[in-house]
Amino acid sequence: MSKQSTSHLFMIEPESFYSNEQTAFTNHYQEQVTDETPEIIAEKALAEFHGLKNAIEDKGIKVTSLKGSKDCPDHIFPNWFITFDDKTMQIFSMMAPNRRKEKKPSMIEHLTNTYELTDDMSYLEDKEVFLESTSSMVFDRVNRIVYAGISPRTNAVQLIIWCRNNDYELVLFETESHTGSPIYHTDVLMFVGTDIIGICLDVIKPEHRDYVEDKVNAHHKVIELTPEQIQNFCGNAIEAKNNNNELFLIISSTAFNALNQDQKEQLLKSYKDIIHSDIPTIEKYGGGSARCMLTELF
Repeated sequence: MSKQSTSHLFMIEPESFYSNEQTAFTNHYQEQVTDETPEIIAEKALAEFHGLKNAIEDKGIKVTSLKGSKDCPDHIFPNWFITFDDKTMQIFSMMAPNRRKEKKPSMIEHLTNTYELTDDMSYLEDKEVFLESTSSMVFDRVNRIVYAGISPRTNAVQLIIWCRNNDYELVLFETESHTGSPIYHTDVLMFVGTDIIGICLDVIKPEHRDYVEDKVNAHHKVIELTPEQIQNFCGNAIEAKNNNNELFLIISSTAFNALNQDQKEQLLKSYKDIIHSDIPTIEKYGGGSARCMLTELF
């Protein structure tokens, strides 16, 4: 039986970091205007990276990190591949041309020392078909369900093909962000844990909402998040376990502080603790948070 979470996470230490102009028109959570120099932004991002990594490792969760490249401003977000508990991996198509460069041969070689590469969908980039891995698809691995919101970075037809080929049920829906546009990644609005799901139903279009609500309630307890909490990255969370098999939820301090007390108490019934770290520079200029910085190594 598949496990929902792992005790081994993958991170990429940023060699550079700045607001990626190639992703800004789809990611409405990142800012481009700044009075800070690129050097200061990169320095702050590096410190925040190490703060989150240390907070995770302090709880007994293993982290493997590789060094990023200067030509990849979003290398800190390793959401271009997935691993599975049968020790296979897949590589996905990325929308921004400079994000396609993140799939460095040296990193792929490192991963394929452990995982068999069974599919590389990079060729879809030439066809303008994008499916950005664990950001586009939020996995209920135990029940073999993929939750996905359609966006320019998450192609509906490719989702249907992927789920059919990999034997996953697809829960497909449309969203509307605070700007009126689709939410660029599904992992912004929801996370799936072993026995709990956090989700903002209000950003799902009304014609899809009841369907999604029924699905998330079928196998899990559900914590409903507000649209305001989504803007504070409360949905961008990930479950992991330590070497004692204790479950933790990992989020940013921005997200932790935006949760109300009832939500925290509900989460702590499912988790040993909530791991959080302050990553405001990464959130501000990258438009992503803790979950975006972490990929599971099964």
